[in-house]
Amino acid sequence: MAETGASPLPPTPPAHSPLFRGEHFVWLTARVLEQRLFAYHFLNGEPDPVEIALDAYRNEDGGYGHALEPDLRGPVSQPLHTGHALRVLDSIGRCGGQRVERVCRYLTSVSTTDGALPAILPGQRGYPTAPFVPIVDDPPSELLATGPVVGLLHRNEVWHAWLFRATDFCWQAVDSLEKSHPYEIEAAVAFLDSAPDRPRAEAAADRLGRLVREHRLAALDPDHLEAYPVAPGYAPGEHHFPYDYAKTPSSLARAWFTDDEMARSLDHLSAGQREDGGWPIRWRQWAPGIALEARPMVTIQALRTLKAYGRSVG
Repeated sequence: MAETGASPLPPTPPAHSPLFRGEHFVWLTARVLEQRLFAYHFLNGEPDPVEIALDAYRNEDGGYGHALEPDLRGPVSQPLHTGHALRVLDSIGRCGGQRVERVCRYLTSVSTTDGALPAILPGQRGYPTAPFVPIVDDPPSELLATGPVVGLLHRNEVWHAWLFRATDFCWQAVDSLEKSHPYEIEAAVAFLDSAPDRPRAEAAADRLGRLVREHRLAALDPDHLEAYPVAPGYAPGEHHFPYDYAKTPSSLARAWFTDDEMARSLDHLSAGQREDGGWPIRWRQWAPGIALEARPMVTIQALRTLKAYGRSVG
């Protein structure tokens, strides 16, 4: 007999729906963190179990490690891991309070002289790392690492001294972009979507949209991918699509694409679900376990993107 006041169970999705198949894939393959995230986003799960699972990756210095980002193995804290942790906290409405104060202290401690974040600190040396991730002794600040973190903190109205110089760095980096690659553009969008100066953000996004189209950084016709170059250093076939830049309809990047272009990209995303229920990763697979850990993340993001655009997932 059910307990009085117990939360109602979510409706079971149809057995052949994308959500049902994705759920089977997640329970079969995912880490505890992604299992908890799936339950939160699609099964009326609570945020506490997600935060508890995320805490397993947190270090004493306030940063995150332990292969939270699967391409960086080992225990050491890294800015990319910490940015990933903030995205998790933001997605469950917990990006604030003492937990984020600790993160900001960590960000301050690892920032470069211009107040921004490098992608990889030299402490990663000696641990297994993706071959396409360079480790140098004096790493420079990177928009790739700084932009998403600054954007998330502004989005959640976090105010900390670290944000001032880091925000200035992001503006300078975005304004100076003349050539780029998809992941850097995605980082710029993550910053611009939540930057406090909205008119400046809209103007910068408009310019970046023209850059993306002029340099064919978004595959606008999934049926003719040969027409779109893959960025240097990317894996063969590692194209990026409109939904990669505009993950929700409210993103500034949504204005870069026509309704037809966005619809075609979402059709392509929907069709990408594999027979096992998961979506594939498009970047280079350099070790057997990487895809196993990363595919549930990609699967959750695919379902969230489709749902955000009103596509039926089940």
